[in-house]
Amino acid sequence: MITSIAKHAFHARQKALEKHLNQGKELQEKVLQHLLHRAENTFYGTQHKFRDIHSYEDFKKNVPVNTYEDVKDCIDRMRQGEKDILWPGQVRWYAKSSGTTNDKSKFIPITKEGLSDIHYAGGFDAVALYLLENPKSRIFDGRSLILGGSHAPNYNLPNSLVGDLSAILIENINPVVNLVRVPQKQTALISDFQVKRIKIAEETMTKNVTNLSGVPSWMLSVLTVIMEKTGKRHLEEVWPNIEVFFHGGVAFTPYREQYKKLITKPDMRYMETYNASEGFFGLQNDLTDPAMMLMLDYGVFYEFMPMSEFGKPNPEIVPLWGVRPGVNYAMLISTSCGLWRYMIGDTVKFTQTNPYKFTITGRTKHFINAFGEELIVDNAEKGLQYACEHTGAQVLEYTAAPVFMDENAKCRHQWIIEFAKEPSDMALFAELLDKHLQDINSDYEAKRYKNITLQPLEIIKARQGLFNDWMGKRGKLGGQNKVPRLSNSREYIEGLITLNNEE
Repeated sequence: MITSIAKHAFHARQKALEKHLNQGKELQEKVLQHLLHRAENTFYGTQHKFRDIHSYEDFKKNVPVNTYEDVKDCIDRMRQGEKDILWPGQVRWYAKSSGTTNDKSKFIPITKEGLSDIHYAGGFDAVALYLLENPKSRIFDGRSLILGGSHAPNYNLPNSLVGDLSAILIENINPVVNLVRVPQKQTALISDFQVKRIKIAEETMTKNVTNLSGVPSWMLSVLTVIMEKTGKRHLEEVWPNIEVFFHGGVAFTPYREQYKKLITKPDMRYMETYNASEGFFGLQNDLTDPAMMLMLDYGVFYEFMPMSEFGKPNPEIVPLWGVRPGVNYAMLISTSCGLWRYMIGDTVKFTQTNPYKFTITGRTKHFINAFGEELIVDNAEKGLQYACEHTGAQVLEYTAAPVFMDENAKCRHQWIIEFAKEPSDMALFAELLDKHLQDINSDYEAKRYKNITLQPLEIIKARQGLFNDWMGKRGKLGGQNKVPRLSNSREYIEGLITLNNEE
């Protein structure tokens, strides 16, 4: 049995992971010193006197907290071919991520060291921890279905590309892995997802697939095609030896029931991973516990800002050894991809220490990221402004939320809008809003592509005074209380719809 042989390759790492149980501070201090030493002669390292940093307190004093806007000029210089800016050497790979207030997309540098000691380390550890939890696994006796995105040239520089992180990982993966993964590389990197998912289905439905890796929404879309083509009701009829889905990117909760209907094997396992463009941060080490273990010996140094401090001129920020369970934190990272005290926008809450385990609680701002679209409030405001300008409408209040996938893998965004002046053609208003959101947000555009993942958005017209009545019922009328514009759950919009229908 191949798995019984292959699993020996993971024994040393499984032993090393025991240090996460009681040596978190030591592991993180070692990472910080390594990062500072490697980057001390870079433009950024010289600017912030990395050579003079000998403790975490020195690090906090010398290096400011950064957002993408703060390091964008440095990244632009790197993308133009300059060396030794945020990390030593020339960086040729950039993960294209959802945009900011000022840009449609972010471009996160991916260094050779970051690939090996962050992203690939996370993938290796996912299997190591899974095998530790499931010693009878036969995962390597079949194939791994790994979904990937696509990439494109970066400013036409030789051998320099931008694209989805998954495409970068597939492009640089160890050739040995290609012996056990499907689909073939050419298929995995196709940019047209509608074409890609059909080809993936055709290539994989006759293979012995034992495990899946990818974003739940994209994977479900592929599996739907496989079920259509095979005429089967359950996935285990296609792949009898399927045993685990390594998932991440968006919350799994909305999809859990769909997967339960699709895969009815009682021993099917689901393992959450926290793998973002900026780094690989967490893994489930106990599949009965939804909390993930923070990975402490990669090329990532972590800091945490209590959300009660968010937005303050001089917020309190603590290292790993300063966190407390139950507190909602914004996460900051410094990495071997050249990000320094970088606020990635995610919020986490620790459930325990030693080992440090956490859950992802959301984003630092209102957003919708139910399907990987990462729609932010600034996108919504600009989209509404565009639709209003072209229809003469005036929006008074609004909120939006996802409608999660039904049995046909269909989903959409639902908006409830109170107009000061209604558009004469509501369908046109919705079409213009949807179009402009795609124009300004590359992730939303990708999910809306040919209606594969997201269907056209839906608008519900709110009666006059609805939002004031709703805020009043919640005791949040007036003062500093604000209508939540975007939400990743349906908590707010369901209450509004109910109230709208009552009167």
